[in-house]
Amino acid sequence: MARDDLVRMDGKISETKGQGNYFVILDNGQSVGARLCGKMRRFKIKIVVGDKVTVALSPYDITHGLITQRL
Repeated sequence: MARDDLVRMDGKISETKGQGNYFVILDNGQSVGARLCGKMRRFKIKIVVGDKVTVALSPYDITHGLITQRL
């Protein structure tokens, strides 16, 4: 799937699960599981509880996402 096909939403980190996995509460109130994208892992960008992030969601499965940016 191309990056242009992903749905981008803003949210806030609510919980960390370790290994680069997080729970994110989106601005619309929905909670999703998300993981760090490859570039964020590569450049060791740290994310902590309370950070605002941009999550890319697949239109086919909106319960899992990919954290693409820390705001």
